[in-house]
Amino acid sequence: MAVRTLTDLLADGVEGRGVLVRSDLNVPLEGSTITDAGRIVASAPTITKLVEAGAKVIVTAHLGRPKGEPDPALSLAPVATRLSQELGRNVQLAGDVVGSDALARAEGLTDGDVLLLENIRFDPRETSKDDAERAQLAAALVELVGDDGAFVSDGFGVVHRKQASVYDVAKALPAYAGDLVATEVDVLAKIAGDDAQHPYAVVLGGSKVSDKLAVIEALAPKVDTLVIGGGMAFTFIKAQGSAVGDSLLQEDMIDTCKDLLDRFGDVIHLPHDVVVADKFAPDASTTIVNTADGFDEGMGLDIGPGTVERFATVLTGAKTVFWNGPSGVFEFEKFAAGTRGVAEAIAQATANGAFSVVGGGDSAAAVRALGLADEAFSHISTGGGASLEYLEGKELPGLSVLEVKP
Repeated sequence: MAVRTLTDLLADGVEGRGVLVRSDLNVPLEGSTITDAGRIVASAPTITKLVEAGAKVIVTAHLGRPKGEPDPALSLAPVATRLSQELGRNVQLAGDVVGSDALARAEGLTDGDVLLLENIRFDPRETSKDDAERAQLAAALVELVGDDGAFVSDGFGVVHRKQASVYDVAKALPAYAGDLVATEVDVLAKIAGDDAQHPYAVVLGGSKVSDKLAVIEALAPKVDTLVIGGGMAFTFIKAQGSAVGDSLLQEDMIDTCKDLLDRFGDVIHLPHDVVVADKFAPDASTTIVNTADGFDEGMGLDIGPGTVERFATVLTGAKTVFWNGPSGVFEFEKFAAGTRGVAEAIAQATANGAFSVVGGGDSAAAVRALGLADEAFSHISTGGGASLEYLEGKELPGLSVLEVKP
């Protein structure tokens, strides 16, 4: 895919020009406290390059899932503060998305200034299915940067969405891929294609088989090992005929799991022991159960120690690793051992020379929550859903709109 990049835009010159940057600043919050600033840190380099080149930078982003109207709990105010710290300069926060305050602040920008618009999803047109409504919001965003403005798409976590600030504005302005988006695409292309080094291992976790079905279908024929943990493992275990108590289970996916095991049984690795709890709580009583024996009571909340050891043996010997989804309820220390063991094994594989990609979302949060450095992995993606859809081979609207037609 041929796209114009940030390097191309900087070569054209941005001094004195308005540049709209779509970033992914959708960070987890506890109250007004940011618990993982990874996406802000990852977004800063592109903004910094534009600032240093003298652009008037206007950043747009979303936070959470407001219902198309302002929600004080989802204001980008904490993000503006943290982004200011990361950039080492003041970031103004507009009091609205494209209203009078945003317009007045945009008109007052000088070269090298940064303005962050309020949560773009406060405007219902952002996620509208109506093309005309999205185009209307895109036109208002274009007005903020002016006729000689440009658009930089740098929010990889949203490029799989056909939304006004991702797709429609890229049709209305000269559009470029930011460094973050360009890097994500380069990295994922390495593991999606046929040139990945072997042994190639994929680790999938999370709650639902249905969320990962398409990526299993896409990658299972290409990899040597497909390790499955997390809540989704229990539908596979049930498909093997074992009882799983009150564990997460997708009854309607059992036959699908049987089919996957029939076709890819030599590749798919399931837990052979799990940590079973009497309740979903950090202080739950636990037992280790062999999955072949099954269990009628309790719920599985983590892979067991034997499985951790077995998975680690496979992963540390891999040359390419893709990981998406935790192996257990890592938020509770009692059920974090599985995810920690998988993460440490992938980090060791990386130290041994493997190319490793952590697929965003909960996996990235788990890495940081467990105290592992980002540098322990080759790449930590900022886009969980976008990463999966790219690997599934789907067309991502926010990328296709950037493509330069021959």
